[in-house]
Amino acid sequence: MSTAETARPATLTLDNSYLRLPEGFYAKVAPTPVAEPKLIRINRPLAAELGLDADALASPEGVEMLAGNRVPDGAEPLALAYAGHQFGNFVPSLGDGRAVLLGELIDRTGRRRDVQLKGAGLTPFSRAGDGRASIGPVMREYLVSEGMAGLGIETTRALAMVATGQPVYRQQVEPGAVLTRIAASHVRVGTFEYFYRRGDHDSVRALADYVIERHYPEIADQDNPYAALLTEVVTRTADLVADWLGVGFIHGVMNTDNVSIAGETMDYGPCAFMDSYHPATVYSSIDVQGRYAYNQQPRVAHWNLAQFAQSLLPLLAADEDEAMEVARAALDHYAPRFEETYHALLRRKLGLATEGEGDVDLAMDLLKRMAEQRADFTLTFRRLADLQRDDTGNDETVRTLFEDPSAFDAWAEKWRERLVAEDSDDDTRRTAMRATNPAYIPRNHRVEQAISAAMREDDFTPMERLLEVLASPFEDHPEHADLAKPPKPEEVVQRTFCGT
Repeated sequence: MSTAETARPATLTLDNSYLRLPEGFYAKVAPTPVAEPKLIRINRPLAAELGLDADALASPEGVEMLAGNRVPDGAEPLALAYAGHQFGNFVPSLGDGRAVLLGELIDRTGRRRDVQLKGAGLTPFSRAGDGRASIGPVMREYLVSEGMAGLGIETTRALAMVATGQPVYRQQVEPGAVLTRIAASHVRVGTFEYFYRRGDHDSVRALADYVIERHYPEIADQDNPYAALLTEVVTRTADLVADWLGVGFIHGVMNTDNVSIAGETMDYGPCAFMDSYHPATVYSSIDVQGRYAYNQQPRVAHWNLAQFAQSLLPLLAADEDEAMEVARAALDHYAPRFEETYHALLRRKLGLATEGEGDVDLAMDLLKRMAEQRADFTLTFRRLADLQRDDTGNDETVRTLFEDPSAFDAWAEKWRERLVAEDSDDDTRRTAMRATNPAYIPRNHRVEQAISAAMREDDFTPMERLLEVLASPFEDHPEHADLAKPPKPEEVVQRTFCGT
């Protein structure tokens, strides 16, 4: 089959509002059909949320659509144009080099959601790439994005994975796959940069108007809706990065082309969750300078937002100096918003229901000791929930996570004093802490084990086990208790890699 055919699965009818923007915003391109599409997985809960028939998506006709061999009714496929700062260096033309936006659907809550095929073949933006994706990065994005959704963190979602039956050539030959990604939007900071850096201010305005109408309609009637747009994106980004820190997540490539204006985590490449806590942790194989290390993410997010603000300058005010002042005022919201969100999260992680003057210092002291003693980030907070205010008998469950358990003892004494001052009830606190501190995250070694089993043995059982606990990560799953454990020394994953 040389061209994509048109089909009409009854469960999927799409629109594409992005096509109402000028042609320079995108390139019309159909997915490239694949040889032998085979369904790996349908995300049935997400399908239900979207108002889709999962059984129809899993049918031969549905799989053809999810592979890119058939285009659903109403779809007008396109690849989006954008630029971006990559590791601080501006690249004027990037764009969707291996992804095709089929269109948008309206979910059960009335939200408009993008439907994109990732790994769908060559586009005009592919440059030297092959437009394809291998099964490893597709599985990583599926697992980690669904893990983030289970944790309650804003994220793109994975609707389906389909094997292509064709090889993909990276460091080695790997099986090919296509991911169906669902997003609130695929507009990025880099989309605005693409036009601003070309001096095309009319397109910047058209894009801003589109984003406001679609994502922030409540600000459309404000005196300066573009300043309000900047403030909204600043606020959502500050909240998002604080949430990342709260679960030990490291994005890995916080380039401006990976920053969503809708406040979602997007583009899961060499991302990872920390095991042993250290603020300077880096996993990405391409982040050799540690620009996007765990503790650098708040600073980099602010830097990225400054690039967004610069792109909006022609819209913020007619006078350049006045526009700069408006931009600075919006950006000044970032630090206090981030601190407010992050500090409130830290208090919840410690089981503190009220705000005390020394709470942040108490949390930072624990983190410092965890870093020095190589304590597991997730398990330390999870097990802390089960300790008693007036009884140290159960402390061993946390103490053993520290190389020198006495380091925890010294901190725990101060923590208990704070609980007494709050007159905290153990049962209430425990329930609240367990709802904040997950038992399960997509641990790197488990993700790699799932990918390895799929690639080498065509065995997706490890993936299914992991997805089961990631769907409800705050609950105990005794039958999958091993998935909560940190890696053994020989299982530790030191580096993660970009899918391209």
